Amino acid sequence: MSGARCRTLYPFSGERHGQGLRFAAGELITLLQVPDGGWWEGEKEDGLRGWFPASYVQLLEKPGMVPPPPGEESQTVILPPGWQSYLSPQGRRYYVNTTTNETTWERPSSSPGISASPGPHRSSLPPAVNGYHASGTPAHPPETAHMSVRKPTVDSQNLGPSSPGRKQNKESTITINCVTFPHPDTMPEQQLLKPTEWSYCDYFWADKKDPQGNGNVAGFELLLQKQLKGKQMQKEMSEFIRERIKIEEEYAKNLAKLSQNSLAAQEEGSLGEAWAQVKKSLADEAEVHLKFSAKLHSEVEKPLMNFRENFKKDLKKCDHHIADLRKQLASRYASVEKARKALTERQRDLEMKTQQLEIKLSNKTEEDIKKARRKSTQAGDDLMRCVDLYNQAQSKWFEEMVTTTLELERLEVERVEMIRQHLCQYTQLRHETDMFNQSTVEPVDQLLRKVDPTKDRELWVREHKTGNIRPVDMEI
Repeated sequence: MSGARCRTLYPFSGERHGQGLRFAAGELITLLQVPDGGWWEGEKEDGLRGWFPASYVQLLEKPGMVPPPPGEESQTVILPPGWQSYLSPQGRRYYVNTTTNETTWERPSSSPGISASPGPHRSSLPPAVNGYHASGTPAHPPETAHMSVRKPTVDSQNLGPSSPGRKQNKESTITINCVTFPHPDTMPEQQLLKPTEWSYCDYFWADKKDPQGNGNVAGFELLLQKQLKGKQMQKEMSEFIRERIKIEEEYAKNLAKLSQNSLAAQEEGSLGEAWAQVKKSLADEAEVHLKFSAKLHSEVEKPLMNFRENFKKDLKKCDHHIADLRKQLASRYASVEKARKALTERQRDLEMKTQQLEIKLSNKTEEDIKKARRKSTQAGDDLMRCVDLYNQAQSKWFEEMVTTTLELERLEVERVEMIRQHLCQYTQLRHETDMFNQSTVEPVDQLLRKVDPTKDRELWVREHKTGNIRPVDMEI
């Protein structure tokens, strides 16, 4: 499909994507890459290149084919008097009777009240609707648990009825007014946006049954719960480090107090010096643990506590935004269903009027058929408008879901990496503390090796001797 051309249906800013292609509605784009996943690369007529959602464009039936401007009819098509042809914003041709203001998607014939189509069940609408799967629109609203509204794959994006890439399963679809809807039990899984990764953007489109039996939980809600749980775990880790700091502070306080104890202060000699060094080492160790607790607070506990302080508030904004888009999508879906039912009723009425014409030909019956055809055409137009609005809502929801889930994925990676780095900092501080503690003990070891009981005795004797005159034996 590379090299084919397409026409943009909706404006796309591309601001939230690093390589997004900005365009307005109605521009022509030449396709460069059409990989699976719902995002295509193309080049505008001004030479700009970039990526864009596939559902924002209408693929032209043949490469290089450009629809003629509104009002220009093919030379091989002859319209009845009073009829003019135009192109819709989606590039589809429709017809207007300038006398009666009647509009129809079918090419009118020269016979009054009789359509060029072979039967009343044929559509008055274009055969392809942008933004739908190969099997049509979603069979259920986005709220249902087993349904997954996903971006259409490249094989199902706006392919004309003659395109080899479009294959319809007649048993699994229903077609009303040439708009194809899937059977409720035939919703296929879409191709993954990141097939080589277990990415958030691929596995949280559907709803999940609540384990507690309280209905269903949206997949996006599960991602938000994961983020909030991560925030809670981070807070608890911070509280754990705080308890560790309290233990260090209390330990340092007790060591300092013990170093001031006067027990065994009267010991003399080299042993006395070693004993004094033992007490001093306690004071040095107390200072080391006090510094350790201060660094734990500034380099580990505080960053963990302050990381994304307003994270919960930001998640609520994100939740409300996606929820609003889901509600809008559900509302658009309901409008499509309502318009589809209305079209069915109008077509049924048209069929009945046509059967009456076959039984009895009269001016009144012909006039009733004209009114029924106008109502059927109007109902078809209403259905197409509802389908277009649904597609716009679906595309917007898809784009925001992909962008937001990838952002949540990035935030989770960032949170885990941040905690890992600060826990590594904790272990590094612990190693440094152990080294400092060892350095406070080394002077004690050195003095203990110098303790010499013989020298201590000599020194003591020299200092405390009272004399060396011994008593002599007495003679009788």
